Amino acid sequence: MLDFRINTFLEVCKYMNYTKAAEELHVTQPAVSQHIKYLEKNYGVKLFEYCDKKLKLTNAGECLKKVSLKMFNDEKNLKRKLKESMENKSTISFGVTKTIGEYVIAKPLSAYIKKHPEQEIKMEIANTNQLVKKMKEGKLQFALVEGFFDKNEFDSKIYASEKFVLVCHTNHTFNNKQNRNDANEYNLEAKTPNRLKDLLNETLILREKGSGTREILTKQLEAVNIGVNDFEKTIEISGMHTILQMLEEDAGISFMFQKAADEKIKKGVLREVDIKDFQIEHDFAFIWPKGDAFSEEYVKFIEEL
Repeated sequence: MLDFRINTFLEVCKYMNYTKAAEELHVTQPAVSQHIKYLEKNYGVKLFEYCDKKLKLTNAGECLKKVSLKMFNDEKNLKRKLKESMENKSTISFGVTKTIGEYVIAKPLSAYIKKHPEQEIKMEIANTNQLVKKMKEGKLQFALVEGFFDKNEFDSKIYASEKFVLVCHTNHTFNNKQNRNDANEYNLEAKTPNRLKDLLNETLILREKGSGTREILTKQLEAVNIGVNDFEKTIEISGMHTILQMLEEDAGISFMFQKAADEKIKKGVLREVDIKDFQIEHDFAFIWPKGDAFSEEYVKFIEEL
């Protein structure tokens, strides 16, 4: 069981405000201050400091927060496991990013559930940043993400590697003004661009900030000194299903995992465009907090999925 003063410390970290932490814990503000002072004396370090009248963690405070959160989450999972052992049941709670949730996970998860009818499954769909936050808060055990993650904070296991491609309406006409006279840079017969710079006069439909799909695209564009704001127009949409519908209406172009567009490409509604300086694959990876006490349980589930 965690020391109650550690719980107080984590509440102050959550709100970065002694008064708010006291309200949430239903104790007085002096009691909160006393708990923090006890921890500082016990560890011989300063945990918080004020900067421009705002409370912030010291380096030592950041270290204690990281370790305490891990302990808090391990204890939370332990309580869950002990309770489930008494009730003779087991629950897996994990998250997946939106593309994976909508286009990848349904079939393998259904097969797993048929094989393990006794297993209770709770799956949440959100973007990479949101899933990482919920894991840190102990609300999810692990997640399957397409975005980048901090390998210093999370252990991982690759689930699949998928092509990341440019997609548009089958009959989309590209609006390229720069390279139409350069046969090496622009396919005149097919009216199709060959390089990323040929796309800047297009309307780019992209996912919201915090999305793994958005981050992958941003990093790849940066590699050739292009930003999303360099496009003629950008439209930000938080759902891949809506993006695909907009592409069907020829409202712009978009970059995504090929898996998301496969069905509509096969039907001939959309097409994949080959871009010379955009040839990438990216991993779908299961991730969980580094050193998690129940990591073996997660790996067993992952290997069966």
